[in-house]
Amino acid sequence: MLRTAAPLCLALAIFGAVPSWPLSVDAASEPSAPRKTLRAFDDEQQLAGLFKRWADEAQRRRDDAQQARLKKVEGAAPSTQALPLPAPTPAPAAAAPATAGKAESVTNVQHAGVDEGGIVKLHGDHLVILRRGRLFTVRIAGHDLRPISAIDAYGPEVDPQGAWYDEMLISGNTLVVIGYSYARGGSEIGVFDLAQDGRLSYRATYHLRSNDYYSSRNYASRLVGNKLIVYSPHVLSPWGDPYAAFPAVRRWRPGALPSDFKRIAPATRIYRSDEALDPFAGVALHSVAICDLAQPELDCRSTAVLGPPGRVFYVSPNSVFVWTTAWRSGVLAAAPVSAVFRIPLDGSPPSALKTAGSPIDQFSFLEDERGMLNVLLRSNGRGDGMWAAESGAGELALMRVALASFSDGKDEVPKDAYLRLPKPAGYAVQSRYIGPYLIYGAGSGWSVPSAAVRSPIFAVRYAAGEVHEVPLVHPVDRIEALGNHALVVGSDGKDLHLTSVRLSDPPATVDRHLRPGAAQGETRSHGFFYKAESEVDGLLGLPIIGRDESAARQLSTGSAAILYLRNRGLALSELGTLVARPAQNERNDACRASCVDWYGNARPLFVRGRVFALMGYEIVEGKVEEKRLVEIRRVNYSPLPLQIAH
Repeated sequence: MLRTAAPLCLALAIFGAVPSWPLSVDAASEPSAPRKTLRAFDDEQQLAGLFKRWADEAQRRRDDAQQARLKKVEGAAPSTQALPLPAPTPAPAAAAPATAGKAESVTNVQHAGVDEGGIVKLHGDHLVILRRGRLFTVRIAGHDLRPISAIDAYGPEVDPQGAWYDEMLISGNTLVVIGYSYARGGSEIGVFDLAQDGRLSYRATYHLRSNDYYSSRNYASRLVGNKLIVYSPHVLSPWGDPYAAFPAVRRWRPGALPSDFKRIAPATRIYRSDEALDPFAGVALHSVAICDLAQPELDCRSTAVLGPPGRVFYVSPNSVFVWTTAWRSGVLAAAPVSAVFRIPLDGSPPSALKTAGSPIDQFSFLEDERGMLNVLLRSNGRGDGMWAAESGAGELALMRVALASFSDGKDEVPKDAYLRLPKPAGYAVQSRYIGPYLIYGAGSGWSVPSAAVRSPIFAVRYAAGEVHEVPLVHPVDRIEALGNHALVVGSDGKDLHLTSVRLSDPPATVDRHLRPGAAQGETRSHGFFYKAESEVDGLLGLPIIGRDESAARQLSTGSAAILYLRNRGLALSELGTLVARPAQNERNDACRASCVDWYGNARPLFVRGRVFALMGYEIVEGKVEEKRLVEIRRVNYSPLPLQIAH
């Protein structure tokens, strides 16, 4: 397995040499509101002035390139000149407020009360499924298991070619589908009405200008109460019109024009720190749009920050955090220029800090109850766009700072706020915050599992800076919570291992279950679910595949089965599997869009005391009898036997 690491001297320069955790940074008694906040541009004229400086420099570079070509012909060397740094700009603005809500969930979310865009949701007596460019409902009232409705995940006037419909969220009786269109060059928000009887009807499609948001781990959308939160990166070019990439929304219609777009991020809602930005090395406008789903027409407002293109997006119950990192290569890649921006959901102004390193993914973050932000960092990460999170390069550290220390972006996180951490063996780092611990380890990621990869997990008591190493006999491909304790999943290239870990002081393994000849079939966090039955007991489900198959097969092939275990005080026992039996003609479903399962297609579901397995177009129900799970029914909800209506 290929592994690369930053030189230790660079890691020390970035994160500092910290012998023990600086307890003085704890903010248990401090308010979380920052002392200072970012300032936005004063007006459109000030923003235009920045873009004019970029355009002038782009023209100068064109002229220099032309002169260089002429001088090369004459045997002369071209001239060079440094890029003048754009000046910082200001003026306060507020993010739209959002309120939290609670409901029964079938999604393995990071935070209770913050729903995440997924492929299956629960609405009343129905499961709602997003699959291969279509939406489906299946009635589960009483002992029912019956397909009800199917509809395209895009409007009748929308050409779905070149579009991917990835995520779904439900607020009340409003369903939204988040997708990305390469043909139209932006995110799409499809809005549907969902009746109590399970019928689906199309309402409208909105086009949100953005660059591709895709991440192999993260999700583009969140839902807090009735507030839809959508993250969109916009890479700005000094060679063209930067306004053409600005956050804007239009309602889709036949013959829609660029002039239909309405900007949702005026200059007075665009923020930046005083860090010098070089548009020729990469600058992005990181937009967080908050849309009110309680309104009949989608009403969105955006707060945006200027920063380097590398990004990680995280939503806590209180704030949106956007971490930006410069795209660099060579030796400089080990010392990225980074900043973390905090956009509170209560409408107060954003704030920021200059930082070092880059988070691996959204699970690197925790805004804790003591008013602290904890972030697991790599010394030379580049964000989580595409498969950037799967890289194992760089040294690791934990940053812990008070939310109150966030300011106007001029302040830098002190070196004593970074705790250097041991680097695990393995390729792709996985992490979770569970109770008072950060748990992390490494495994094979999207690659074929290998016996050569074996990693311990490290349990970091983040408030105290205590690091415990817990040996394992397998890699770490997934870390999940079993109540207040942990489950670690990994395949050694031969068998699938599921190890329970008691998060006591010190943490220790308790039990290990072996599933011969298997590996996990889904890498996405939503592929796993744990249903607590008490503080110490519960049921868990995980999709599985054959041992010699890479996790990348989830893009085109469904999981073979879903494995179910019972947890009794961290003792694990297998209940059984619900096995996929897809119809031979299932792939001939007249798919027109999203025909590759970027988010996977298998989910364990625990609903009102019932156990289901969603596998492709099948839903299989099982019943726990004594110490085993038996199949009692299944349904194929494929669109072929159904009338597809708009």
